[in-house]
Amino acid sequence: MRAVVIEQFGEPEDVLTTGERPVPEPGPGEVRIATALAPIHNHDLAIIRGTYGYRPELPAIPGTEAVGRVDALGPDVTGLEIGQRVTVSGVRGAWAEYFVAMAGAVVPVPDSVSDETASQLLAMPLSALMLLEDLNVEPGQWIAINAANGAVGRLVNQLARARGVHVLNLVRSAVAAKSLRELGFEPVLETESGEWQQQVAEVTGGEPIARAVDQVSGPAANDLLSLLGPRGELITFGALSGRPLVLNPGPIIFKQAVVKGFWGSKRAEEIGASERRRLITELVTLAARGELDLAVEATYPLNEAAQAAAASERPGRNAKIALRVTALSGR
Repeated sequence: MRAVVIEQFGEPEDVLTTGERPVPEPGPGEVRIATALAPIHNHDLAIIRGTYGYRPELPAIPGTEAVGRVDALGPDVTGLEIGQRVTVSGVRGAWAEYFVAMAGAVVPVPDSVSDETASQLLAMPLSALMLLEDLNVEPGQWIAINAANGAVGRLVNQLARARGVHVLNLVRSAVAAKSLRELGFEPVLETESGEWQQQVAEVTGGEPIARAVDQVSGPAANDLLSLLGPRGELITFGALSGRPLVLNPGPIIFKQAVVKGFWGSKRAEEIGASERRRLITELVTLAARGELDLAVEATYPLNEAAQAAAASERPGRNAKIALRVTALSGR
């Protein structure tokens, strides 16, 4: 089978190649999935660079989420059928014509959900939904998030607003701000502007920021910390800048603020199977109703994975870049 392969850790543009690999065989409790569409996530790129929470044994096939059809059932698998359209996340090796996944992690999706939405329905949306529940905010309260034009930022906006929670969106550029405003995600402030922090009280009506989600790290984390109200929480969700957190101890001490991390994969394990099912059912239902529509900006074949990875990191992108393996399997 064709597969994207890394022989060493490094910049995706430099280390992603395409080669032939054996078709994997599903073991007990596993299924083999014929891949249709697989998105490129920031954590996929971190895995390729060797900077994520785990390092796969090399050579490795990247890719952690995809939509496709069940191609083979391992021993003792029930409740799934050959040819069934499914999505799954938290896997390894999805950037290939075939990959295996634990049957219990596979989620059937109706054909009313597009491949574009189905391919990215679990990892980021589930993380965003778990994050929102962990924030423990009430309707009418304010949260702030930086890099708000990214996939997580847009998802947090949709899910938070559905619950009556206000979101202050922080982005770097006017282009990113414009894209969010076109989606109706107000208020938006541009952090390249030297006066943006003075505008916060105006756009929030003076209400305190109860929680802040940092996806950038570096000094940007400290900017969010400065916005928090008393006993607020700063949640570090990512490190797009590639820099360590830079935090002033003053606000932490005098606001009695809390700084903590959030790792979606670990939280998905911690909340347990029944809670995961509840949240996933909510996401599938929203997608089937058309209330959760996740776009893909461009698709690339497997042999152009390096170019696709580069495209996924270009500024100004408003949707995911994905690898297309087979023709559309949904609507």
